[in-house]
Amino acid sequence: MKTADYLAALQRDGHAFADSCAAAGPEMPVPSCPGWNVADLLWHLAEVHYFWRTVVGEARETLDGFEQPERPCFDDLGAFYSEGLASTLAVLSAVDPSQANWTWSADQSAGFVIRRMAHETAVHRWDADDAAGRRAAIDATLASDGIDEFLVHMLGASPDAEPMVGSVHLHCTDVPGEWTVRPSANGFDVVREHAKGDAAIRGSASDILLSLWRRTPLSTVEVVGRTVHSP
Repeated sequence: MKTADYLAALQRDGHAFADSCAAAGPEMPVPSCPGWNVADLLWHLAEVHYFWRTVVGEARETLDGFEQPERPCFDDLGAFYSEGLASTLAVLSAVDPSQANWTWSADQSAGFVIRRMAHETAVHRWDADDAAGRRAAIDATLASDGIDEFLVHMLGASPDAEPMVGSVHLHCTDVPGEWTVRPSANGFDVVREHAKGDAAIRGSASDILLSLWRRTPLSTVEVVGRTVHSP
């Protein structure tokens, strides 16, 4: 996907997220985020957008001196989110994706942030849709790219992840996207390829991505071969 595609997805899903939050109401529980209600989810994404537009907008090399905003009361939270989304889009649209800035990844660029914000917002849009009883799938092309981002940057980050034995091949059935994940001395090797693994996960890009992010169980996708543990 290109930068313009990520920005378009961020705008689309960012507005749809706010719409589903409003439809669900602030006190509605978010089943995919245990312990949160919709107001918590709305604040979380507003806070995330604030953080990353500050990092990119100020081309920060460190987080020294960064201060989180105070959480507004709910009556002001919707406006805080919407104004922040507009500011985030403005900052990310204006920056050169090759700009160097802090990230938690080995990829220390604004381009990483642009991609991350598109995917963060898409998954949380799904959370809000789910809370509102809408259950809309994530855009297939974006979801395939999200699988790639997850495997390259997120795999193994969960502290309660079970060890993976053998290789796993992931295959999107609705859009291009195939990867083989193999355990290595440094964690995992991820190769974008058509290959046979000891186990395989097949399904729509949205279903695979949502299972990787533990939004839906592995039973929503086809799993063959050895038992596959969620990363």
